[in-house]
Amino acid sequence: MLKYVKISLVAAALLSTSSVASDVLVTVNGKQIMKSDADALVRAMAPGATYDQLPDKQKEMVKNTLIEKSLFAEVAKKDGIDQTPEFKRNMEKIGNELMVNMWMKKQLDNVLVSDSEAKDFYEKNKEKFVQPATVHARHILVKTEKEAKEIIKQLKNLKGEALKKKFIELAKAKSTGPSAPKGGDLGSFKKGTMVPEFSKAVWALNPGDITAQPVKTQFGYHVIYLEEKKDAAPVPYEQVKDRIVATLKQQQFAKKVSEMAKELKAKAKIVEPTAK
Repeated sequence: MLKYVKISLVAAALLSTSSVASDVLVTVNGKQIMKSDADALVRAMAPGATYDQLPDKQKEMVKNTLIEKSLFAEVAKKDGIDQTPEFKRNMEKIGNELMVNMWMKKQLDNVLVSDSEAKDFYEKNKEKFVQPATVHARHILVKTEKEAKEIIKQLKNLKGEALKKKFIELAKAKSTGPSAPKGGDLGSFKKGTMVPEFSKAVWALNPGDITAQPVKTQFGYHVIYLEEKKDAAPVPYEQVKDRIVATLKQQQFAKKVSEMAKELKAKAKIVEPTAK
């Protein structure tokens, strides 16, 4: 089924240039090269990227590539390449591919998924739409166990905001990790994100606590402070609605195309050459 919905680079470029024209980038011997042409070339190299997102140097490279392609096309035409049987055969193939892809896109666009269908899918597949449990932690990383124990000693009798404030102060002053300027803040992360020793220690903590002993990893010795722990929770329907609709549209589209392919094959006269 993927072969039906995957648009080739050539087809993608043709689709792009057939759309509403945007700004003219440059004119070469009277032929306008549009920003849409540049977007098609950029997407072929980096899907999802656009010409406007590129730094100036790369924009210039893309523009020069399009200029050269236009000039080479003129040379090829002067040499009569467009009149050769091979060129005409390939153009027919490209035209057929573009036509099929445009038709496929039209079929996909015409698939309608109601809100009730999407909600029903959500209710039946709630286990797929779960925000995993996360923790928000800080750490102080030092080279030796002795340094880590000394830091724990300075912190162990503190609680609440006093503990957090002192931890941040020590992290900025003593931590060797890249998070030191941020008071050791590691942000929020899921289980398995950190190395095993660190992960085990941080998930064993309660919010507002620090590790009672230094935690040794390949990076050194850590003192960990847990700011927050969030349990796994269902993702609200509205946050995943668009993704569900896209999934259902794709499923219905694939089913429709598959059924149509079977029907067309049944009616078609298909002859395979006999083996010699």
